[in-house]
Amino acid sequence: MANASETRPTDASMAELVQQLSEQSSRLARQEVELARAELAIKGKRAGIGAGMFGGAGVFGVYALGALIAAAILALATAVAAWLAALIVTAVLGAIAGVLALQGKTKIQQATPPVPEQATESVKEDVQWAKTRAQQARQ
Repeated sequence: MANASETRPTDASMAELVQQLSEQSSRLARQEVELARAELAIKGKRAGIGAGMFGGAGVFGVYALGALIAAAILALATAVAAWLAALIVTAVLGAIAGVLALQGKTKIQQATPPVPEQATESVKEDVQWAKTRAQQARQ
């Protein structure tokens, strides 16, 4: 009889442990999903900003091409001062396009890869913790 009463508290505590593990695992999974969602939102925003800067670089690049064409036409048709002015405008627009392209590239690189790195690492730690707890419970 003593053996039967000794196994019952163990069974009860094991059941409680399983229930706690279930509750904690569920809560932990929800928190990990929230973390992943937040991290992906931040990376998506950075990618959007970078893409917008690339778009801006494209617009200024088109303006630079138009100014370069105007400079070539003015160089052939009018005095040196007119084409030189157009060439200066072309250089300024080209510099703006270059700066926007470099900033856009930087923003895109910050947003890639689009993997929730912190959440992934946290899940790995949680799995290791659960394995450790399970091994301790078996002993």
